[in-house]
Amino acid sequence: MSSLFPTDPDASVDRSEEAELLCIDDGRTAEILASLSSERSRAVFRHVNEEPRTATDLARELDTSVQGVTYHLDNLRDAGLIDILDTCYSEKGREMDVYGPSEQPYLVFLGTSSDEPGLRAAFKRFAHAVGPVGILFAIGGALSKVLAGDDG
Repeated sequence: MSSLFPTDPDASVDRSEEAELLCIDDGRTAEILASLSSERSRAVFRHVNEEPRTATDLARELDTSVQGVTYHLDNLRDAGLIDILDTCYSEKGREMDVYGPSEQPYLVFLGTSSDEPGLRAAFKRFAHAVGPVGILFAIGGALSKVLAGDDG
């Protein structure tokens, strides 16, 4: 017998084309870095960026409790890094939120806000040299190493 409620999420991720620049002396940056301070929160963030997921799916994939995952999801939502994209239902009929990355991408700059004009100028020169696809590969590769905890 098929369920009356959707058990598979129908979530899609729509990202803004404009990344918000965050400088190290910005309070918003501190909030975001604090929300990603543990390996578990970074793992939750990585997984929902790969594909939207429920807390139950994340708990199973990360071999941890739903309550533990929910704690990290709440912190990441409070920081604006993830959103609830959809709702689906478990086989038992329980409503489950589906989490995915927020619409707003961020670019963290490890310099102060007084360095921002120089950074923007350098970024424009970089953009003209490698083009938009090169920027996406450079940022995506660097970000994935940071999120994975790769020091190399």
